[in-house]
Amino acid sequence: MQKLIIIALILVSGITSAQTNFEKGMEKAFKLWQDNKTDEAENMFERISNAEIDQWLPHYYIAQINSLKSWGEKDEKVLKAQLDKAQEHINSAMSISKDNPEILVMQAHVLTNWVAFDGRTYGMKYGGKIAELYSKAYTIAPKNPRVVFGKAEWGMGSAKYFGQDTKPYCAEIEKSIELFTNFKPESDLHPNWGKERAEQVVKSCKE
Repeated sequence: MQKLIIIALILVSGITSAQTNFEKGMEKAFKLWQDNKTDEAENMFERISNAEIDQWLPHYYIAQINSLKSWGEKDEKVLKAQLDKAQEHINSAMSISKDNPEILVMQAHVLTNWVAFDGRTYGMKYGGKIAELYSKAYTIAPKNPRVVFGKAEWGMGSAKYFGQDTKPYCAEIEKSIELFTNFKPESDLHPNWGKERAEQVVKSCKE
């Protein structure tokens, strides 16, 4: 009996240690990212993703880093390498956490990177898919601020492109800001970004 208790304690201690290592590693990666050491942060997230094969968050942040790096990138070879890497990690995240609205939003962002790079080529290819991703995410999590904002911002961009009224989307973006204010992520490691961007976009509604 005593042996069983010792074994149980060792197992519990191992699980706690693994969780602590994951949290410590993630916090270290966030600190590197915050200090503008983006490549080092990405490498740290990669090491964590290799060690913690049941965790979707490191894959998510690798995808986000590569998506953010791709905004404004003019070299198609560089862009492709970054977005291919982002897509690879989105696929990994989706295989771990199916129908996750945060991952669906990140997938929409990566496809939007392609549209932003070359709207003529990729707008027709990915436009419908992006709208579909946001609709699916909204069905799952209608009160997630990143879902509400992303869906509205994509709708606004499409309306502008086709010369349509953007005001209905402004109301949705204002709603997302309220949701951002009251949103509580599942943990300190879970996505909690987007409010500043939503506030910037809503200003354009009032100009």
